Amino acid sequence: MAKVQLENVRKVYDNGQVAVAGATFEVADGELMVLVGPSGCGKSTLLRMIAGLEEISGGTLRIGDRVVNDVAPKDRDIAMVFQSYALYPHMTVRENLAFGLKLRGQPQAVIDQRVRNAADMLGLADMLDKLPRAMSGGQRQRVALGRAMVRESAVFLLDEPLSNLDAKLRHSVRTEIAQLHRKLGTTMVYVTHDQVEAMTLGQRIVVLNAGVIQQIDTPMALYERPANLFVAGFLGSPAMNVLRGVLQGAALQLADGTRVPLSGTAMPVGAQGGEVLVGIRPEHLRPAVDGDVVAFQARIEGLEPVGNEIFVNLDLGGMALVMRVPPQPLPAVGESLAVALHGAHLHFFDPQTELRLQG
Repeated sequence: MAKVQLENVRKVYDNGQVAVAGATFEVADGELMVLVGPSGCGKSTLLRMIAGLEEISGGTLRIGDRVVNDVAPKDRDIAMVFQSYALYPHMTVRENLAFGLKLRGQPQAVIDQRVRNAADMLGLADMLDKLPRAMSGGQRQRVALGRAMVRESAVFLLDEPLSNLDAKLRHSVRTEIAQLHRKLGTTMVYVTHDQVEAMTLGQRIVVLNAGVIQQIDTPMALYERPANLFVAGFLGSPAMNVLRGVLQGAALQLADGTRVPLSGTAMPVGAQGGEVLVGIRPEHLRPAVDGDVVAFQARIEGLEPVGNEIFVNLDLGGMALVMRVPPQPLPAVGESLAVALHGAHLHFFDPQTELRLQG
């Protein structure tokens, strides 16, 4: 195992496009770090630079105590799992798992032992003589993971390994990857565009946008205290609601004249009388009941029951909001609903910089 350190690592293509603007962070020995962001944000490019598959334009990359900027991929002591399984179709599971070790000239006894260990850990022991075409997508992805495992590398790199799987299989294999990390204790860097994968797998998360790191923290710290509006909107499904208005005392004055009480929250320093963005997660809105301070009246635009909860789509003076509530009787679509909010869970952002305002 080994730590991975990046110091102002950049990637600039020949046409001047900046794919990674300068990444600085450390993946601790044995940590599972997730790189997350929308398509084109630079997360896969960053992973490929760690792997040695993309040339580094600037900065320093260390694996362990060794600078590896100019070290060939095969000499970096890394194992990589790609989005495509890339299994050899004419080889059995056993042969796929063993192939890389054979190329490296490992003794047959070592190969057999490592293949058995990986197969037992991934539930593939009774499939070793199957060909990939006789297996499900989840099983093939486990073989791809096993092929990386048998190398016993210092660092595992996983590039969107679940994106080809359906929702049920993604959940299953995601659980298996988390269990695998706990068993092996290996340093892992995992790339995904799926914020649910990032939140459930990562011990820490690096959020990227347009090649720039937006924030690095634990999943719940990112969710509860996002550094800017991008992080606030990217993490969470449905996304955070955002109200724009002028802060007047303990209320937000919206453009249409609606006055939204913000009682129970710490106001950002120096924001009084100025325009602010107020973020409210869908679960922090609720239908008002007797004794509640009604924050606003909104029209119900749609109801989406999804079993254990209901997404209520609201219109507030032309602004679309989403409320997430447990199953309960609600007014019909088109009717008005009195809405209360949890003041202790509000987020304030500067409308120009979109950075978090400190309370």
